[in-house]
Amino acid sequence: MIMYFSILLLLISELAAKTMEELREEEALRKETQIAEKPWLRNVDWSTKLEEQLKDKVASYKPLSGLNLKQAMILLVGQVGAGKSSYFNTINSIFRGQISIQANAGSAEKSLTTSFRKYQVRDGYAGKPLNFRLCDTRGLEEDEGLEDQEIGYLLDGHVPEKYKFNPSVPLTTDTIGFVKMPTLADQMHCVAFVLDASTVDVIPVKVVERIKAMQTRINQRGIPQVVLMTKIDKICEEISNDVSKVFYSTAIKDSVEKVAMVMGLPRSHVLPVKNYECEVELDQNTNILALLSLRRILHFVGDYQQNKLDEIEAEQMAKMKFCNFL
Repeated sequence: MIMYFSILLLLISELAAKTMEELREEEALRKETQIAEKPWLRNVDWSTKLEEQLKDKVASYKPLSGLNLKQAMILLVGQVGAGKSSYFNTINSIFRGQISIQANAGSAEKSLTTSFRKYQVRDGYAGKPLNFRLCDTRGLEEDEGLEDQEIGYLLDGHVPEKYKFNPSVPLTTDTIGFVKMPTLADQMHCVAFVLDASTVDVIPVKVVERIKAMQTRINQRGIPQVVLMTKIDKICEEISNDVSKVFYSTAIKDSVEKVAMVMGLPRSHVLPVKNYECEVELDQNTNILALLSLRRILHFVGDYQQNKLDEIEAEQMAKMKFCNFL
């Protein structure tokens, strides 16, 4: 009987060891399949040189001449907790040279951002403001968030700085501070939707409907759109340890395609990013990925401004022809 139990225990231990080994092999295989041999989008040189080049490119950005603009306006829109404020904090941290939490950010059921803010990014601590602003808004919710009319006012530059959104008292033309005659400098030049990569499959239908309604207004104005796909480390754990694997990750590639389909945008408009959330020190690869996204946004801004300049020149030409006709 003792020998029988000894043999039985031996068999059980061997089976358990085999099972653990199989689990380890399955886990290793799963990680391998998450990371492809070749990048699916671009082959980035994750180096200090590239980081400095991207910083210089962003720092030297200037709005298109001929439009009398000092800064480009980039509107951040997204669900509560998606990382709008964290994106500003990430970009701000890169140029500050240390982790910054200037914008109130975190995870909560209700939006932590309640006021409209046009955040400046400065080149160094107390340095010169860069020639763009990241405009933060309250987060989208199923039952609350930006009203359809308020989005129109935001896009057109009617909303004053630090205006506090109140679901029970919508913004109107009679609101104190309402910008009645906004210029191109007040208007938005690009809209960046901020989506949490780990919740793409479970975005509430009402939130998707709100986004689609916004897109209609954005498209009517010819404003370019991009998607900042945040929290990519939650869908690919390899990214937690090494952000440079982002364009090798099959999970992130699949999410980019999914987001592009949901938003009705080209895949090239979906930009993966990893915001600083719990880190206490800057990371070179995290910086590079964020700067790549911002550079892309500024390219879209440039396209929009070029279209505006073409419109202005066409109007001036039409007026000249009309005057000559008279």
